[in-house]
Amino acid sequence: MASNVRHVTVYLSSSPGRPADVAAIEGLGRELARRELTLVYGGAHRGLMGVLADAALGAGGRVIGVIPRALVDLEVAHTGLTELHVVDTMHQRKAMMSRLADAFVVAPGGFGTLEEAFEQLTELQLGYHAKPVVFLDVDAFWAPLERFLDHSVEAGVLRGEVRALFRTASPAASALDALVAW
Repeated sequence: MASNVRHVTVYLSSSPGRPADVAAIEGLGRELARRELTLVYGGAHRGLMGVLADAALGAGGRVIGVIPRALVDLEVAHTGLTELHVVDTMHQRKAMMSRLADAFVVAPGGFGTLEEAFEQLTELQLGYHAKPVVFLDVDAFWAPLERFLDHSVEAGVLRGEVRALFRTASPAASALDALVAW
């Protein structure tokens, strides 16, 4: 892994996902730990978020969670992390996760995952940062989104060079390798 990538923020679902998602996320957690990369994520103990944190921790990895106080109060926070940062708002959570990151992996997820990922892609497009963003593609999860982005290029609302910022890789080791190859 490139020496400048030490902290990888992963965006993913707090819902359980599919069995293939669980296996891929466990693999990602183990691979992060094997490469001695610090995982930064949303701080929850449930769903794919919990799977990722537990896999990284179980493999001896370092895990930093960032979670809004309201979710801590709902007993969603993972209490076994290396570090847990409690912030007041989702906006503060996103800002801290971005600030802590050297690179981003986007795993299967819903609205929140997409919102966080596209914020990073937009900031990359605008030159606010130069941190790599790679989507971990589990069983062609991102294929419909890739078709939409291709359609956007064809419709003239997305430039081809911007579309090229959306990159997928699988399995976890390939996704982390793609961060280096950026």
